[in-house]
Amino acid sequence: MSRIPKRRVHMALDNVTTVVGQLTADPELRHTKKNGIPVASFTIAHNDRVFDRDSEEWVDGDPTFVRCSYWREPGENFAESHEKGDRVILIGKFKQNDFTDKDGNERSTLELSVEEAGPSNKFATTTATRRKGNGNKSKGKAKASASAKADSGDDSSDDDFEF
Repeated sequence: MSRIPKRRVHMALDNVTTVVGQLTADPELRHTKKNGIPVASFTIAHNDRVFDRDSEEWVDGDPTFVRCSYWREPGENFAESHEKGDRVILIGKFKQNDFTDKDGNERSTLELSVEEAGPSNKFATTTATRRKGNGNKSKGKAKASASAKADSGDDSSDDDFEF
C-alpha cells in the first residue's frame, strides 16, 4: 500500500501587514557576525490626523513607532536609498522578540520584518534605479521616473487620458 503524501496547506490569513510612516533616523546598515549577512535597521513613526469638530482644526494623534529590520540586498538598497524624514511604505510580518533585560525582567518587543519597501509618493516624487543581478534583465542601469507632472507641457504622450 503506497502512502499518498499530504499536501501542505497554507492559511489564507497570514500576519502580513502594510505600514506607512516616516523614518525617524537614517537606516543603520549592519552585518551579522557569523555570516556577514546585511540587515538594515530603522524605526518609522506614524500618526493619524483627525478633524476636531469643536475647534474645526486638524489635530495630530499620538505617534506610533515601529522598529523594523530589512535583510540582505533589499535592505542594503533601502539603506542606500532612504534617509531620515522620508515617508515610506513597508510590507512585512510582525515578529515578537522575547528576552531578559539586565535586571532579570522578562521583556518582549514587536518588530516588523520587512519583505517589501518603497517610497511614498503622496508628498514627494521619486526615481527608481534598477540594479543588475537578481533576475533583472537589464545590462545597465535603467531609470524609471515614478513621478508625473500634471502640467509638464509635453504633449507627446501616447495615452488618451485627459486630466
